[in-house]
Amino acid sequence: MQQALLDHLRKITEEEQRILDGASEVDQGLYTSGTDFTVDSAKMLEEGKLIAVRTHTRFVYFPSHRHNFIEVLYVCEGSLTNIIGGKQVIVEAGELLFLNQYTRHEILPAEKNDIAINFMILPEFFDVAYSMAGSNNILADFLVNVLRQNEEKGEYLHFRVAEVLQIQNLLENMIYSLVTGRGDQNRINQTTMGLIFLYLLDSVQYAEMRVPNQYENMISMTTLDYIEQNYKTATLTELCVKLHLPMHVLSKMIKKNTGFNFKELLQRKRLNKAVELMCETDLPISDIIAAVGYENGSYFHRVFREKYHVTPRAFREINRKRESVRL
Repeated sequence: MQQALLDHLRKITEEEQRILDGASEVDQGLYTSGTDFTVDSAKMLEEGKLIAVRTHTRFVYFPSHRHNFIEVLYVCEGSLTNIIGGKQVIVEAGELLFLNQYTRHEILPAEKNDIAINFMILPEFFDVAYSMAGSNNILADFLVNVLRQNEEKGEYLHFRVAEVLQIQNLLENMIYSLVTGRGDQNRINQTTMGLIFLYLLDSVQYAEMRVPNQYENMISMTTLDYIEQNYKTATLTELCVKLHLPMHVLSKMIKKNTGFNFKELLQRKRLNKAVELMCETDLPISDIIAAVGYENGSYFHRVFREKYHVTPRAFREINRKRESVRL
């Protein structure tokens, strides 16, 4: 991070100065109007804004609280220790922590050189990121749904991506834009977050999650990523070998955590990819069928009609006339 920006973020805020002068706890009135400590978007974001940013308040214990927005914590320097569902989650420099709406957590006191940024984000801010990831990206769908849930289950996504320079550069750009407040840049920041999201989808191997069964959801996320990358040749047998799990165990886990079995997830990905090729290329239908992994053309036509209620050829003609396709 540029030294000038880091120096700006290190400055002692009015709230921090009050704490250094003897205040022993956080002034909850700065964050909420209610008796329950729920940080309120109405207090943290200007009207009409989908995102705001602030430095995390140092030198004091931040008691158990939740938010009525999505919080993304980024550590610029040092580290920050969250306690989520009784578990310590230590976020080091360069790492990202996504906290779902209403996820309750507490934060241990940060020292002077523990510099962290809180992105406070309304759920609709992620619409651009979601559209950039593509409607046929089942991994993106899974992650966005985790973030959108309006429940207090302790969901979080922790990405250890300090070594992914593209993500670091994009975050620095967005922090600079939001800290300086230069112009109305909602769309630019949404697009920047979309690019960060795309890089995060390629970095699932660096992710830890709690939603709420960490192991099962990591297996599900790995499954979705496997299908995303290998939809043409993917098989449940191969995935079982990769994950060292019996087929019946993996099948049950996938169904429980995604709502679909492996075959349904694979078919959904293949059909969505076929639709994308139909509407964006001039490839013959027979070539598209082969490109997405179907060996039996008759079977493809049958499952396609079951989902879209028209033939592939008719679907192509109808949707070529539209600006967007609902997958």
